[in-house]
This record gives sequence, structure tokens and C-alpha cells, in this order.
Amino acid sequence: MARILVIRLGALGDFIQSFAPFAAIRAHYVHDTVDLLTQAPFAELARHAPWFDHVHVDRRPPWRDLPAVMALRRLLRSYDFIYDLQTSGRSTRYFHLSGMKAWSGIARGAQAVHDSPQRRIMHTRARQRDQLRRAGIDSLPVPDLSWLTHDGPVLPAPYGVLVPGAAAHRPAKRWPVERYAALARHMHAQGLSPVIVGGRGEGTLAATIRDTCPVAVDLTGRTSLLELGGVMARAACAVGNDTGPMHLAAALGVPSTVLFSADSNPALTAPVGQYAGQVRIIYVHDLATLRVDRVAATLA
Repeated sequence: MARILVIRLGALGDFIQSFAPFAAIRAHYVHDTVDLLTQAPFAELARHAPWFDHVHVDRRPPWRDLPAVMALRRLLRSYDFIYDLQTSGRSTRYFHLSGMKAWSGIARGAQAVHDSPQRRIMHTRARQRDQLRRAGIDSLPVPDLSWLTHDGPVLPAPYGVLVPGAAAHRPAKRWPVERYAALARHMHAQGLSPVIVGGRGEGTLAATIRDTCPVAVDLTGRTSLLELGGVMARAACAVGNDTGPMHLAAALGVPSTVLFSADSNPALTAPVGQYAGQVRIIYVHDLATLRVDRVAATLA
């Protein structure tokens, strides 16, 4: 029985973009052990997924902490093959730390190096598909996410999810919260209950929306990722910025409208849905110029 390790750290959207590769690797090694090395915020979600036998948390030990670094080296060397889906500077250093050649990633000297000159201009999903093809896995299936649809609060239907947040250090990725407030009022007038989701630090955004639309439900900071999956799966639609929860909505088949500014490129990172027309992308240079009626029109 072979022992396989998958490395996927990164942000929530990147992690969700790897659901299909996770499923492909699991299917390829159906009788073997497949484990994951990830970051703490994604460990619970990964442990509930059907793709991994064990989930390890990367503690990101500083290189001067020799005992911790050597423990990581022993972990890496305990596997027969490693799929580095992170393909970052850090995960590539793990290749050199391990001393292994049985590796799929971007590190020179790896057995299945992904050295395509188009890597930087490929969408995440296409890049991962090409990387796995180089390593002998030809099929990238639509993953079964039924395990992700049951948890979280069951809210009165129909409702639409609003995702007004994004990375705090990238404010250009955020549509002005006042526009979300106006959209919430429009949704309510159309018979959709607005439900606001996000992290603990985004409660002020929810409060601003509820000042304009008091019937909106505030779930910011109140759901785990697993619970957020259930909330998203039962939604009639979702509208939000280019951020992790919108990738979750898209992956679950929810009709989604995702707002992009020049701060990120949908050709490289747009959420991937389950069917044509499910994910609608609105791409403008500056989100401050995006009118509410243009976004509301996508909900019709």
C-alpha cells in the first residue's frame, strides 16, 4: 500500500479550488493511504471530506527551530509520493527539505515537475489539471460535495447570501458596503431574505447593511467553514466579492454573482461552478463605479 501526501495551504478560495484535484488523487489511489498537509483553519473541513485518511497541520516552523524542522522532514520522508498543490516558495522549500524526488510540483529535480511556461497565465483549475496530468492523473472529476451540505443553521427559504468582505489588506477587492445594503433591500423587496456571512472581523459590515435593511440576517463570525457550506448549499443565490466563501457557493452549485476589480484577475482565479451560466462575473476596474442595479439584474 502506497502512502501519498497532498500539500495545500493557501487561502480559502485556493483550498476550495483544489476540491477537484483532491477527488482525482483520491480516486487514483483508491486502495492506498492519502493524507493532507494544510493550515489550521482548513483542518476541520478537510477531516470531514471523503478524500483523506489523515490531516496534518503545517505549523510553519521557523527554519531556526531545528527540532520542529526535522520533525517536518521526517513527516515528508514517510510518504512514497507527494503532490504539492500549493506550489509556493515555502512548499518548494519543503521539497528540498525532504530530499525526495517522488514529488509533483514546481521544484526543479522533482520526478513530475510542472514547468509549463504558461503556468502564470493559466486559471488555477487548468494549472492543477495540467500538473496532475504530468504526474499521471488524467481525469479531474466534478467532486461530490454532498458531505458539505448538511451543517449550519437552517434558515427560512428562500434566501440569498451576501459576502461583503474580502482580505482586509486588499480593500480594492471590496464593493462599497453601502451598495450591499441597497442590494439587501432590493432582495427583500423581491422576496429573498438577505443573509450576511463572513469572518468575525466583518461584523461592522453586517451592521452597516442591517442599518439599512434590518431584516437581514447576520451570520458573520457565527459559522465554521463546514457550517457555512450548509448555509450556502441551501441558498437561492449568492453575491459577493472575490473571496473564499464565493468559491464555496460556486463549488456547491449555487447561482453566484462575483464582483472583481482590477486588484485580481478572474481569468486566473474566478470561482468554478457546476454548470454553464451558474457563476456570473462582473469585472470593473474600480468597484466604486459599480451600480447596484447592474448587480441586482443578475438575480432576476
